[in-house]
Amino acid sequence: MLHTLAEPLLAVRGLTRRFGSLVAVSEVSLDLLAGECHAVIGPNGAGKSTLMGMIAGEIVPDAGTVLLGGEDIGRLSVAARARRGVGRTFQITELCSEFSVRQNVLLAVQTRFASPFHFLRRADRLSRLAAHVDAALVAAGLIDRAEHPAAILSHGEQRQLELAVVLACRPRVLLLDEPAAGLGLSETEELANRLAALKGRIAMLLVEHDMDTVFRLADRITVLAEGRVIASGSAEDIRADRAVREAYLGEMVDA
Repeated sequence: MLHTLAEPLLAVRGLTRRFGSLVAVSEVSLDLLAGECHAVIGPNGAGKSTLMGMIAGEIVPDAGTVLLGGEDIGRLSVAARARRGVGRTFQITELCSEFSVRQNVLLAVQTRFASPFHFLRRADRLSRLAAHVDAALVAAGLIDRAEHPAAILSHGEQRQLELAVVLACRPRVLLLDEPAAGLGLSETEELANRLAALKGRIAMLLVEHDMDTVFRLADRITVLAEGRVIASGSAEDIRADRAVREAYLGEMVDA
């Protein structure tokens, strides 16, 4: 199989995190290939967000390693990992509501690629920067809303703007932490369409409760329960796995 032959872009090995006597994540390992969407699912409290936090650098693991392109990034800060190409969206959208849609994306790019001599930049470089921002807005489906204040966007559009902000920072790996949380059916479908269009271009690690979105997007799925991996494989493998059905999917896979 291709998955066994290709070198992973992101390799998680034995990540473990304890909070007092609680083992939130226990020896979790998984791979993410270039251009792949790998979903992580499981019931509430399974350790999904803790796992994402350790990969992003927000939570220090008690054990284990995170490799990006073969480089151990486990000791790097959140900002340093972002500079290496790790981008992340959150369950709760964080935007500058008083800024326009375009300004939010531009601010992210300027922060990501900050230079104290920005006033000396050539006009052609600034033009390329503007084109890059517009490309992120197009990918997120917001180019027609570029000059609108972020404050007037719907919840679904705010999620799209958060995606544009992350895409503008040129991630190699996109960590998606419940991107469909709080969205209606049509908004979820719109976001899923945008993510589907990114497949093959950006590697995505997706944590999501909406199983329709997971089964549509994921090339592979890893299932957590009580902080441990109980199954990992294709969507078809996961649907058929008895342990997964008992621990999480239940009747959702019978429909």
